Formats: sequence, C-alpha cells, structure tokens
Amino acid sequence: MKTIIAAYSGVLRGTGSSILSALQDLFWLSKSKVEKQLQIISVLQWVLTFLIMGIACTLILMYILCTDCWAIAALYLAWLVFDWNTPKKGGRRSQWVRNWAIWRYFRDYFPIRLVKTHNLLTTRNYIFGYHPHGIMGLGAFCNFSTEATGVSQKFPGIRPYLATLAGNFRMPILRDYLMSGGICPVNRDSIDYILSKNGSGNAIIIVVGGAAESLNCTPGKNSVTLKNRKGFVKLALRHGADLVPVYSFGENEVYKQVIFEEGSWGRWVQKKFQKHVGFAPCIFHGRGLFSSNTWGLLPYSKPITTVVGEPITIPKIENPSQKEVDFYHSMYVDSLIKLFDKYKSKFGLPETDVLEVN
Repeated sequence: MKTIIAAYSGVLRGTGSSILSALQDLFWLSKSKVEKQLQIISVLQWVLTFLIMGIACTLILMYILCTDCWAIAALYLAWLVFDWNTPKKGGRRSQWVRNWAIWRYFRDYFPIRLVKTHNLLTTRNYIFGYHPHGIMGLGAFCNFSTEATGVSQKFPGIRPYLATLAGNFRMPILRDYLMSGGICPVNRDSIDYILSKNGSGNAIIIVVGGAAESLNCTPGKNSVTLKNRKGFVKLALRHGADLVPVYSFGENEVYKQVIFEEGSWGRWVQKKFQKHVGFAPCIFHGRGLFSSNTWGLLPYSKPITTVVGEPITIPKIENPSQKEVDFYHSMYVDSLIKLFDKYKSKFGLPETDVLEVN
C-alpha cells in the first residue's frame, strides 16, 4: 500500500524523476524500461490528440447535453461563445502546461533536438518558416509548443506561436489544450494581431508547405513545397517581421506513407479533401504499441533535429508589390537551401543530397 501511495504522489507532483521513481517501485521494472514506457505513453497521447481528440470531445459534449448533467455542457458552451475569439488574439498559453514532464519523455522518444545558429533580437517580430511538414509536424510541436528542448532558454525574450489549422479551434476542449501550448490559428486575423498588437519579441511558426507537402513526405526524401507559397512573405512585409528559415532533419523519417501518383484516383481524393476541408488524408503507418516490428500509429523513434537559421531582415511595406514579394521570397528560398546544405552532413545525410524545392 505504501508503494502505491508513493507512486500516486509521484504522478501528482508531475516531475519526471518522481514519476519514474514511483513507477519503478510499483512495477519493479528497470529504469530504462520504465523510461521507454513513459516515452511511448507521452507520444501516444499526442498522436491520439492530433487524430481524434477534437471529434471525441465534440461527441462527448453532445452526449452530456442529453443526460442529467446537461448543465455542465451548457455552461461550457456558454463559455465557448464568450471565449470564441481568444485564439485570434494570441490565445491563452500556460507555462505550466508547456513545462509538463510528459513533454520531456516525448522529446526523448525520438529524440528531438533544437539547434540555434543566430541570436534573435527581442525588439523585432519574426515569422519562422518550418520545413518539412512531415505527417504530424512532430518537431514543430515539441520545439515550439513545449519547453522540452529549451526554446525559451535558447531564445530569451522570444514568444513562439505555432500556427495550425483554424478548424482545430472550433473543437471544444481541443482548442483550450492547443492554446495552452501557445498554438494559434494560421489565418490572417490571428497573425495580424500577434505581429501588430502584441508588442515585439513574437515568433510565429508557419509550416509553409501545409497539407500539400504532407502528401509527399516519405523517409529518405528531402523536398519542400515552397515555390508558389508567398503569402507568408507578404505578411512579413506588411508587418516588417523578419523571416527565419527552419529545417527539421528527420521529420520525414518517423512515418511511412503510401504516395499516390499525380493523376491517380487516390491523389484526386486527397486534393479534394485538402480543398474543401483544409487537410489532406494520408495513408501512413508507424510502429506498433508493443513492438517496433509491427505496424501501428506510433511514429518510429528516429532523431529529429530542428535547425533555426539566420533571420532575414524585412522592411515594413504596407502594400508590397508582387515584385517586392518575389524578391524577398527568392532570398528566403536561397537562405533555406544554404541552411540545408550547411547542416545536412552533420545530421546524417550524405553530401550529395540536395533539397528539392517544389
């Protein structure tokens, strides 16, 4: 009984060492096995959050409305109406949530690492272009929506906001969970607010390739969807926010995907979903829950190293011309390619590999 109480107390305290110690006492497992199980649990909860939490919470809320506890659901819905525009105004981040011990186990599962190459001035605002998307953008989430890799220590005075699909913020409970990590909608209202009405020292992380890029991600392939993605450059010019290229080595290695050829029925279905829903359904798999030799939803434990490049100084131009947008877009593409070429051999790629820009 004392052992069980100790385990329960460790979980409540929420520190990685206390949880680990309590579980060791409870299950008589070696330290390495307990750590591995905690890593798997931490990643699994995020994968399930990514895939089903929004729909699940919506269905649960609808069910509660039909029970004797309907008042609880009604109160939450009233709060939801009142709080509807909060995601567009920078959200409601929680340092407590960003520092949860579970994110450190999430980081160590792969592991994920954040590499700083240059200092960022707190007197400026920034738009980080994150590449590649991968299936779930796991490196983007861990590095910029948690403190597991020390983003606040590496870039003191900089507040990161990871931008994701606006539809996620229409889902009850999920929206609050996402906001607690500093995640915001990737729409103009939200980005305009953060870059113009939230002071300086803000960094919005945009996964530029989006759903289109996710359709082509597969192990061994280094390609980005960027040639015709210029909206983020126009936003940077309108607000005078510096552009920062970011490349995550290993992001495409953690899942295997069925790639449909252009013109096939599968790609047609994916593009229709992307156009009308905002995301593209991918047929992918990782490893199983109990064995790395079986298929499942868990990503493979492959290293992900996110390198934050040198900021490109952007002037403030309220109504930039297409020529100005094209000029700074070209500078950004060149900077991203140079970043990839400089660090590829350090993080497991051969010197002959090139970054494919589509």
